[in-house]
Amino acid sequence: MLEIRDLTIAYGKHIALDRATLNVAQGTMVAILGANGAGKSSLLGAIGGRVQPTAGEIVYRGQSLLGRPAHLLVEQGIALVPEGRGIFPGLSVLDNLRLGAIAKRAATGANAQMEEVFALFPKLAQRRSQLAGTMSGGEQQMVAIGRALMSKPDLLLLDEPSLGLAPIVVKEVFAALSRIRETGLTILIVEQNARATLELADFAYLMEVGRISGAGPASQIKSDPAVVRAFLGGTLAKTR
Repeated sequence: MLEIRDLTIAYGKHIALDRATLNVAQGTMVAILGANGAGKSSLLGAIGGRVQPTAGEIVYRGQSLLGRPAHLLVEQGIALVPEGRGIFPGLSVLDNLRLGAIAKRAATGANAQMEEVFALFPKLAQRRSQLAGTMSGGEQQMVAIGRALMSKPDLLLLDEPSLGLAPIVVKEVFAALSRIRETGLTILIVEQNARATLELADFAYLMEVGRISGAGPASQIKSDPAVVRAFLGGTLAKTR
């Protein structure tokens, strides 16, 4: 479904991403794990049309995405939930979600899609009239994910969805991601909560200083001693 070939991203002399190559099969959840500054967000930004690559190729369903603006990528079925959420704090929950349905592909069945989002995040249904900026960080993250789902994506890009959230809220967010995954939606997720992510993902890539340093089925990655030491708290016993 998605192929990244030798993708390089530079900000001046700084190489944020160095010849990264990866694939995302349709209907799977793929995780990208790495420390801050590894190039993960730059990679997602390039796929979502927010970052211009220096070299390489991004191919989605056989078509190159290079040079295409973000709004056209949404029409092609790609939705990005950026780090920091990017919601409109001065608008209500309902209006934020409605903005996600502006894409032509989402015009039909928007009301039904809204109900699906409310079923996924009951708190949003209860607070649909509340200004998004007055909500907790976890609730704002739900708004951001819900807004992306309103565009009826085929590929959902998630950039650090649990960042800055309390542990109990992180559980809620990952429970919702589990339900989204069960719908068959293809998901590419950048996340520092490696343990929870690997429990859901089918496949994972490891990134270090701008390069892909490892890859494999999530079930194998989470049992790799080197990965355990680097990402999972240093013990193989804690895998759930």
